[in-house]
Amino acid sequence: MERQRRGFRLVLLIAAPLIVPLMVPLMVTTGWALGSSRHASLAEGPPGPHAPSERVMVNGAKLWVESEGQGVPVILIAGGPGMTHGCFHPYFSGLASRCRLIYYDAFGRGGSERAKSPAEYTFSRDVEDLDGLRKALGLSKVSLYGHSYGGLVALAYAFKHPEAVGKVAVGSSMFSGKMWQESDDNANRQIREQLPAVWAELQSLRAQGLRSSAPAHQRAYRLPPGFFWHRRPERLPPLGVDSDVYYAILGEDADFVIGGEVAGLDFESRLKDFPVPLLVLAGRYDNITPVSHALAIARNAPRAKVVIFEQSGHFMFIEETEKTLQLLGDFFAKQ
Repeated sequence: MERQRRGFRLVLLIAAPLIVPLMVPLMVTTGWALGSSRHASLAEGPPGPHAPSERVMVNGAKLWVESEGQGVPVILIAGGPGMTHGCFHPYFSGLASRCRLIYYDAFGRGGSERAKSPAEYTFSRDVEDLDGLRKALGLSKVSLYGHSYGGLVALAYAFKHPEAVGKVAVGSSMFSGKMWQESDDNANRQIREQLPAVWAELQSLRAQGLRSSAPAHQRAYRLPPGFFWHRRPERLPPLGVDSDVYYAILGEDADFVIGGEVAGLDFESRLKDFPVPLLVLAGRYDNITPVSHALAIARNAPRAKVVIFEQSGHFMFIEETEKTLQLLGDFFAKQ
């Protein structure tokens, strides 16, 4: 779900060893992406070397995949929808001594093949592509870390393919479209109360019939760095979300009204029967997916363990990297 009130388009450079970086157009969304100006100069992705890469055919499209480390295979699922695997670099490399980390760009994102039509981007496809990726890599069972939107994908996959999943960890996530709508409403309330000039401009545009996906609507979001995302904005990395993917999956007015397939998702009643061990991570200062979301997951999933990061916002693996990796390593590596 990564989105900081949109207003702007970034380009994230996805690099791989000995390969010319791929320039990927990214757009800052209302609360799930991060950025500066719509017409800013190119921004580089997170620093540090990327793991060895390959492009793997999954359900008729080539997906960009990187792998490092040894041990329990753990697939990292980025948020957005529309973020690339680059959000996990270089932070997760510290876990490679305990797990085999599998990074990938989902269909239409980063270095992966794009669709001929945005209509091909769906939540269901993201879930099934995860299974296709597992099979293409020859893995009988994997564990999953899903961040934000990626947490929804991880939950859905575990329910649909429990035999293929060892353990699941989710960070800054939720279990229903209703909860995502609550996040939208909370984010908009903060803008209305703290940035009234921005809110007034947005309302003027909406009165003209413009919705979240309209370029003018995006440009109207002029927010301080880290407004929703980080406890310490100075650590803000240049991340972004692909707008075609984001709006195809969440609907054309996704920053005010969640639509598409995600709007109808609701795992609440099924969490009591969640088939594998579940770890839930949340940042105390996350103003997009608040701590209450993590507690609600645990309340409905008796086997779940919740850990609150007291010095983090939405990205605990950026702001409290060592603690995050220690917890995840202990969770995934323990038999």
